[in-house]
Amino acid sequence: MLSDKRIAFIGAGNVAWHLAPALENAGYPVVEVYSQSKKNASKLIDRLYQAEVNADLDFSSSKAELFIIAVSDDAIAEVSQNLVLPDRAVVVHTSGAQSLGVLGYTAADATGVFYPLQTFSKSKKVSFSDIPICIEAEDHKTEKLLKAIAKDISKKVYTLSSTDRKALHVAAVFASNFTNHCLMLAEQILKSKNIEFDILKPLVIETVNKALEIGPVNSQTGPAKRHDFQTLDGHMSFLEENEELAELYRLISQNIVDNYPID
Repeated sequence: MLSDKRIAFIGAGNVAWHLAPALENAGYPVVEVYSQSKKNASKLIDRLYQAEVNADLDFSSSKAELFIIAVSDDAIAEVSQNLVLPDRAVVVHTSGAQSLGVLGYTAADATGVFYPLQTFSKSKKVSFSDIPICIEAEDHKTEKLLKAIAKDISKKVYTLSSTDRKALHVAAVFASNFTNHCLMLAEQILKSKNIEFDILKPLVIETVNKALEIGPVNSQTGPAKRHDFQTLDGHMSFLEENEELAELYRLISQNIVDNYPID
């Protein structure tokens, strides 16, 4: 276990905004926060009890022993290489897409992954108790440590390899990011006809609830599943002025047709 269970955050974005207070509330004080944006770092420490802003990546005199890198995926490798760390430091990242190996050049004594599977926005509160946290570590001792911390904030803790976590992240992009983007496109279509987005809310809620209850395969409906090609052609005609959206509609519809052949 960490001797004092003290943590430093590198990054002050959406993940850190929610994860840092959750860890503090579970008894893991956050003592330092670094961000390229000092403004963001200052806003995050305002949510914490005793954290201070670290001006750079030199943590050599830090009292923390666990360093959580919560930055964009593309920045993890460079940030981890430039960290100056105290003795006995454990460094983890929070990415679903990046492997454990991306931390291979850090000066840490041990490395790992602490990936909370959720969509985070600073303006929307979340409860960590039901958020799955995926753990990976280079050794059993670090895995045990990360698992213990994760279990203090969540009821759902999983140990996944980098390969399996990447598959999970791809699935999550389809389930969350792509779904939200499709809702945005639907909103744009309605706005073009001065129709309120609220009209779709009961449909969206029922679609998600039904998929979670009986499974997405069993809950699929619509013209593509029915092979109602006349309706599909009509929708394509409606979208003909927006080639990108029409192509997206065609690709998804064709994929549904292929997955639900008519007996």
